[in-house]
Amino acid sequence: MNATYQSGSATLALRESGSGLPVLFLHPTPLDGGFWQPLTKNLSGLRAIVPDLRGHGHSELGELPAGAFTAAPDAPVLTMSQIAADILALLDHLSLPAAVFAGCSIGGYVLLELWRQAPQRMRGLAFVCSKPQPDAPANIARRTTTIEKARAAANQDDLQSMMQAQITGLTGSTAQARNPLIVSELSSQATLTPEAVIAVQAGLGARPDSLPTVETITVPLLAIAGGEDTGVTPVDMEAFRAAPGGCEYHLLPDAGHFAAYERPQDVAARISPWLRQFKS
Repeated sequence: MNATYQSGSATLALRESGSGLPVLFLHPTPLDGGFWQPLTKNLSGLRAIVPDLRGHGHSELGELPAGAFTAAPDAPVLTMSQIAADILALLDHLSLPAAVFAGCSIGGYVLLELWRQAPQRMRGLAFVCSKPQPDAPANIARRTTTIEKARAAANQDDLQSMMQAQITGLTGSTAQARNPLIVSELSSQATLTPEAVIAVQAGLGARPDSLPTVETITVPLLAIAGGEDTGVTPVDMEAFRAAPGGCEYHLLPDAGHFAAYERPQDVAARISPWLRQFKS
């Protein structure tokens, strides 16, 4: 089922499937909620709630303030705090007092912000190829370059080529060898406007250090790392072991940044047993 809801002045989109335990899945950028479909098809006994994050897929970007990303102070910024507010509005829209959450990449960064804002609404957190560390200086430089390229893009085709190059670099080499069409499949989900690309990159660059936040997470935590992930290393994800509520850690050696799409059955085999604790 596809639907929409309001967060402030923006209309945002979501997909729902199945019934049972409510689990919200937050996708990576520049993709949309369709990213999770191969995984949710392999999971049973849950109500999969999959929003398109603000500015992605069928969700509006809305008006955003500038100034929070010092490397590009005139850029509008889609902060993790804003996306977290959108997700809390979704919980309210669905009359859900609490749920289990899964996030990949930016989706995981939003989970950390949600924990800071509303831990009482989170029963468990699953991080798939995401990390608590802030951007290193080299990543900040890459984001400013991406912002400059998005501003200079002459048309949507130029922007699409830029996003496809990003997707190619993040998709595992094993997945690309097994399925030569996987980059095209993923790229079909990348429909951001130049304004959205700029705001997302600025928001990622401005996100806070969440290592101290990990040390406050008291609910069960699952961390799934990809051995071929060039954006979030397995060592980065080891930091989740500091969570006092416990961290179940898995490494998929042949998976890249989009592990849940590249290896949905393998990810399902790790997440399904972990989810059982919330169904009793």
